[in-house]
Amino acid sequence: MIAHETEKVIIVEGLTDKRKIEEILSEEVTIICTNGSLSIHWFDELLETYNLDENDVYIFVDEDKNGLKLRKQLARELPHADHIYISRDYREVATTPYKILASLLVAKHFSVRPTFLY
Repeated sequence: MIAHETEKVIIVEGLTDKRKIEEILSEEVTIICTNGSLSIHWFDELLETYNLDENDVYIFVDEDKNGLKLRKQLARELPHADHIYISRDYREVATTPYKILASLLVAKHFSVRPTFLY
C-alpha cells in the first residue's frame, strides 16, 4: 500500500500576508488568499482545487474584526484545520515582525529560513 503524502496549505487574508509568509518559509507550501471574504461558491472551488479535506490546513488570519469573522467561518467549514494566532498587539499578519511569524510557523512544524529566527 502506498501512503498518500499530505500537503500543507495556509489560508491567509491578503496578498501582503502571503508574500511575507513566503519570504519566511524554506519549504513548498500552498498559500491561499481569501482577500478577506469567503463565498460558499468560491470556498467549494477551493475545497476541490486544493483538496482541503485531505491536506493539512492552517488558518493564519489577522486578529481584527474581519479576521476573526473569517477565522470563525473557516473553522466551521474546515473543522480539522489548525489555527495560527498572532498577538492582538500586532493586529495583522503583515505588520507582525518576521521573527514572531517565523517562531509561530516553526511551532507548527514548518521549515523556515534561519535568518528570520534571530
